[in-house]
Amino acid sequence: MALTVLGLGAAGVGVAVAKSGSVTVTKPGTVIDGQTINGYLYVKADNVTIRNSTIRYGGYHSVRVFEGFDGTRIEDTQIFCQESKTNGVVFGNYTAVRVALHGCRNGFMYSDAAPATIIDSTWNGQKVNVDGGVAVPGGGDAPTQPAPTTAPTPTAKPTPTPTATAKPDPKPTKPVEAPPAGGGQGPGIPSSFPGPSNTGVPDGTALKASGGLTLSKAGQVVSGLDIKGCVTVTAKNVIIRNSKISCGSNYSIKVSDANANLLVENVTIDGQGKNSATVCCGGYTLKKVEIFNTIDGPRLGTNSQVIDSWIHHLTRASGSHNDAMQTTAGSNIVVRHNTIEAYNPTTKDPFNACIMIGSTTGPSVTNLLFEQNFCNGGNYSIGVRDDLNGSGIVFRDNLFGRDFRYGVIARPTQTGVSWQNSTNLFADNRKPVK
Repeated sequence: MALTVLGLGAAGVGVAVAKSGSVTVTKPGTVIDGQTINGYLYVKADNVTIRNSTIRYGGYHSVRVFEGFDGTRIEDTQIFCQESKTNGVVFGNYTAVRVALHGCRNGFMYSDAAPATIIDSTWNGQKVNVDGGVAVPGGGDAPTQPAPTTAPTPTAKPTPTPTATAKPDPKPTKPVEAPPAGGGQGPGIPSSFPGPSNTGVPDGTALKASGGLTLSKAGQVVSGLDIKGCVTVTAKNVIIRNSKISCGSNYSIKVSDANANLLVENVTIDGQGKNSATVCCGGYTLKKVEIFNTIDGPRLGTNSQVIDSWIHHLTRASGSHNDAMQTTAGSNIVVRHNTIEAYNPTTKDPFNACIMIGSTTGPSVTNLLFEQNFCNGGNYSIGVRDDLNGSGIVFRDNLFGRDFRYGVIARPTQTGVSWQNSTNLFADNRKPVK
């Protein structure tokens, strides 16, 4: 609902409350003091203060500070999460002082990219003290959240930046430096599926050392490079093939135009445990690409295709909520004949999803085809969010492993989704997923 400005606070700025329901703050410097909010509180402005207030909510995020906004301060406030799926304060760039969270699935969520300072606060009765995103030794840092007793709805991270929908992990798993061979070889998976023998840089290819690249010439072809850095593509019809990219920043490949028609073929991408999205965000085709050691795999925006590729060994980072692929808006998306391993067999972490689909950053997801893939892992292997506004989303002829937490697909009957049950099978027995 619309923000209601009722008057002036002590500091001479607007006091924003909702007479009923949720609040979205869009005015910098807003102070919310002594209010009761029966709904969420979203912050989309700098230097917002929330104090002496009570918030009750049963959706996903009780208090959410959106990416790009700083200076939020929450003090002497009670937050009551009214459903098992409800989180407390997300996703960073805030200070919380004497804030008490009650019944929240995840408490104070933050990441390296969006840290938080938390002082003398509690999450479900446990003390939390964090200094700039680092848990204070002996200060009652946020405990690991136990698995919920009911299957939660997959949650997306905010895009397009690395803050995807993160859950707190004060002791992240060490990134995998050299993942063991595998992929395409698990129970019931045909050996012809993408894996170490048929994705990435072909064996015997000589590579020439290179730094990061900006490819700005239409039709440019890059081949045979060992790229230590990230690649930005600003021109159309560029080709990258037979190369390795090792990028320790947000995106190994960033495409500036959804009509770029970039082709990436027989390329190995090492996200170095830091890629928030290995390829971002549309206008590309990946063929026979190997992706590993990444927080998230490809971001599927408009005009994106992932074909005959292998995504494996995702890496947990502080605050991460990993998806092997995700889309939060876009059209004309194809994911065909890939081995997608959200489950990390080294760390036994199923992560969030092989593919997460929602309408978080745009109006809709339309014309998405997901077919002939092997997919294993995730809270749900296919994470369909309840905010999805979709049409023409088809899942057919796929094989699934059993290393998920809760199930193969969340919301198979969501409007716009066609889940063809008779052709989506478990890999080990070839029986339909139910």
